[in-house]
Amino acid sequence: MKLFLKPSLALLFTASVFMTSCSNDEDPIPTNEEELITTLQLTMIPQGGGATVTATYRDLDGDGGQAPTVTGATLAANKTYDVSVKVMDESKNPAEDITEEVEEEGDEHQFFYVVSNGLNLSVAYNDTDSNNRPVGIHTRITTTTSSTGNLQVVLKHQPNSKSATSTINTGETDAEVSFPITIQ
Repeated sequence: MKLFLKPSLALLFTASVFMTSCSNDEDPIPTNEEELITTLQLTMIPQGGGATVTATYRDLDGDGGQAPTVTGATLAANKTYDVSVKVMDESKNPAEDITEEVEEEGDEHQFFYVVSNGLNLSVAYNDTDSNNRPVGIHTRITTTTSSTGNLQVVLKHQPNSKSATSTINTGETDAEVSFPITIQ
């Protein structure tokens, strides 16, 4: 009988080692893969009527290769615009709209808007995430007198770090575009 127990214990030990090693093969924790952003478009709708204005950044081959194209915008003086940002990956067919994902993960993302010196406009956030912090997909631009300059738009990815005191230096940059703007 002892002979029978020894092989059984060896078999149980081998089986437990095998089962333990199999349990390490659990499904990996899903990671948030970085999306390729080839296109960033600002759509600016003037309050009180008027023509919709767009500014577009497009780099269809991604980093390297051909230079991106940037189309700026001409805005009216002393006007308020409701602005929305669209973020896309146009390297795919059909193009993938990433804006919805950024919005769903709003507690991890924020657009920052940097107005160059001498450009007479201000930007105010018009949306918030689930923690009541700004996201920046929807903003409001208010212009004053005629001027020219750049509006820099920076999308930051801030998982586990977005807070009420987050700045443009918090997190990793997903996209950064400088749009030439003319106010007349």
